[in-house]
Amino acid sequence: MAGIEHRDFSAPDESRSPDKTTVELVNLAGGQIGRYTFHPGWKWSECIKPVVGTESCQVEHIGYVVAGSLHIEHEDGTVAEVTPGEVYRVAAGHDAWTVGDEACVFVEFQGAANYGTAGG
Repeated sequence: MAGIEHRDFSAPDESRSPDKTTVELVNLAGGQIGRYTFHPGWKWSECIKPVVGTESCQVEHIGYVVAGSLHIEHEDGTVAEVTPGEVYRVAAGHDAWTVGDEACVFVEFQGAANYGTAGG
Protein backbone atom coordinates (compact mmCIF):
# COMPACT_ATOMS: atom_id res chain seq x y z
CA MET A 1 0.00 0.00 0.00
CA ALA A 2 1.28 3.45 -0.91
CA GLY A 3 2.15 5.93 1.81
CA ILE A 4 -0.47 8.32 0.44
CA GLU A 5 -3.84 7.40 -1.04
CA HIS A 6 -6.32 9.87 -2.44
CA ARG A 7 -9.55 9.50 -4.34
CA ASP A 8 -12.22 11.65 -5.93
CA PHE A 9 -15.99 11.15 -5.86
CA SER A 10 -16.15 12.28 -9.51
CA ALA A 11 -14.90 8.76 -10.38
CA PRO A 12 -16.43 6.45 -7.73
CA ASP A 13 -15.60 2.74 -7.63
CA GLU A 14 -19.29 1.94 -7.23
CA SER A 15 -22.59 3.80 -7.50
CA ARG A 16 -26.10 2.85 -6.34
CA SER A 17 -29.34 4.63 -7.20
CA PRO A 18 -32.36 3.50 -5.18
CA ASP A 19 -35.40 5.81 -5.42
CA LYS A 20 -34.48 9.49 -4.76
CA THR A 21 -31.01 8.31 -3.65
CA THR A 22 -27.48 8.46 -5.02
CA VAL A 23 -24.75 6.51 -3.22
CA GLU A 24 -21.18 6.89 -4.52
CA LEU A 25 -18.42 4.76 -3.01
CA VAL A 26 -14.67 5.07 -3.20
CA ASN A 27 -12.28 2.42 -1.95
CA LEU A 28 -9.61 3.71 0.41
CA ALA A 29 -7.28 2.07 2.93
CA GLY A 30 -9.03 -1.30 2.61
CA GLY A 31 -12.48 0.17 3.26
CA GLN A 32 -15.11 2.30 1.58
CA ILE A 33 -16.09 5.92 2.05
CA GLY A 34 -19.49 6.94 0.73
CA ARG A 35 -21.08 10.12 -0.48
CA TYR A 36 -24.85 9.92 -0.12
CA THR A 37 -27.27 12.30 -1.78
CA PHE A 38 -30.88 12.13 -0.61
CA HIS A 39 -33.08 14.18 -2.91
CA PRO A 40 -36.09 16.23 -1.74
CA GLY A 41 -38.94 13.92 -0.71
CA TRP A 42 -36.54 11.09 0.25
CA LYS A 43 -37.55 8.94 3.20
CA TRP A 44 -35.71 5.76 4.23
CA SER A 45 -38.93 3.80 4.88
CA GLU A 46 -40.23 4.65 1.39
CA CYS A 47 -37.07 4.66 -0.75
CA ILE A 48 -34.67 2.15 0.86
CA LYS A 49 -36.89 -0.20 2.88
CA PRO A 50 -38.25 -1.86 -0.31
CA VAL A 51 -34.65 -2.62 -1.36
CA VAL A 52 -33.37 -3.98 1.97
CA GLY A 53 -36.57 -5.53 3.36
CA THR A 54 -36.09 -4.57 7.02
CA GLU A 55 -38.48 -2.53 9.18
CA SER A 56 -35.81 0.08 9.96
CA CYS A 57 -32.32 0.90 8.73
CA GLN A 58 -29.98 -1.69 10.23
CA VAL A 59 -26.76 0.13 9.28
CA GLU A 60 -24.75 2.17 11.79
CA HIS A 61 -23.64 5.45 10.26
CA ILE A 62 -20.75 7.76 11.10
CA GLY A 63 -20.34 10.76 8.87
CA TYR A 64 -20.34 14.46 8.08
CA VAL A 65 -23.19 16.61 6.73
CA VAL A 66 -22.16 18.62 3.65
CA ALA A 67 -25.56 20.07 2.68
CA GLY A 68 -29.24 19.85 3.55
CA SER A 69 -30.99 18.75 6.72
CA LEU A 70 -32.01 15.21 7.68
CA HIS A 71 -34.56 14.31 10.36
CA ILE A 72 -33.75 11.00 12.11
CA GLU A 73 -35.93 8.96 14.47
CA HIS A 74 -34.37 6.02 16.27
CA GLU A 75 -36.42 3.09 17.53
CA ASP A 76 -35.18 3.83 21.08
CA GLY A 77 -37.19 7.08 20.96
CA THR A 78 -34.35 9.52 20.31
CA VAL A 79 -34.90 12.10 17.58
CA ALA A 80 -32.45 14.49 15.91
CA GLU A 81 -32.01 16.71 12.91
CA VAL A 82 -28.50 16.83 11.43
CA THR A 83 -27.44 19.93 9.51
CA PRO A 84 -24.44 21.13 7.47
CA GLY A 85 -21.13 21.14 9.31
CA GLU A 86 -22.17 18.51 11.85
CA VAL A 87 -20.66 15.08 12.36
CA TYR A 88 -22.92 12.28 13.53
CA ARG A 89 -23.27 8.69 14.63
CA VAL A 90 -26.61 6.95 14.16
CA ALA A 91 -27.00 3.42 15.55
CA ALA A 92 -28.81 0.71 13.60
CA GLY A 93 -32.60 0.83 14.02
CA HIS A 94 -33.81 4.13 12.58
CA ASP A 95 -35.87 5.90 9.93
CA ALA A 96 -34.91 9.25 8.39
CA TRP A 97 -36.12 11.78 5.82
CA THR A 98 -35.01 14.96 4.08
CA VAL A 99 -36.25 18.26 5.50
CA GLY A 100 -37.27 20.98 3.04
CA ASP A 101 -36.52 21.34 -0.64
CA GLU A 102 -32.73 20.96 -0.59
CA ALA A 103 -30.94 17.68 -1.29
CA CYS A 104 -29.04 16.24 1.68
CA VAL A 105 -25.39 15.38 0.99
CA PHE A 106 -23.31 13.35 3.44
CA VAL A 107 -19.85 11.82 3.51
CA GLU A 108 -19.88 8.58 5.51
CA PHE A 109 -16.86 6.87 6.98
CA GLN A 110 -18.79 3.92 8.40
CA GLY A 111 -21.90 2.34 6.96
CA ALA A 112 -21.26 2.86 3.25
CA ALA A 113 -20.27 -0.67 2.21
CA ASN A 114 -23.76 -2.19 2.46
CA TYR A 115 -26.03 0.85 2.36
CA GLY A 116 -28.88 0.61 -0.16
CA THR A 117 -28.31 -3.09 -0.86
CA ALA A 118 -30.10 -6.23 0.27
CA GLY A 119 -27.36 -6.54 2.91
CA GLY A 120 -27.99 -3.15 4.48
